[in-house]
Amino acid sequence: MARKIEVLGSGCPKCKQTLKIIETAIQELGINAVVEKVQDIDEIISRGVVATPAVAIDGKVVLSGKIPTLDEAKALLSK
Repeated sequence: MARKIEVLGSGCPKCKQTLKIIETAIQELGINAVVEKVQDIDEIISRGVVATPAVAIDGKVVLSGKIPTLDEAKALLSK
């Protein structure tokens, strides 16, 4: 079953960069995953995120308020 990876943010450059890093990490790890962008501010706030970009894996926010490095993204996705 594919994992659900969400990048939460307004669509700013930092959010776009985070999305690219997550997609690269998924490719390099060969993970079966679906990546979605969540840009609805009400949805982001309802998840308890106060700083974007944020990353959620299978519904759980695992990173907030910073752009992950490729290694950080791989570590998050490998858990």
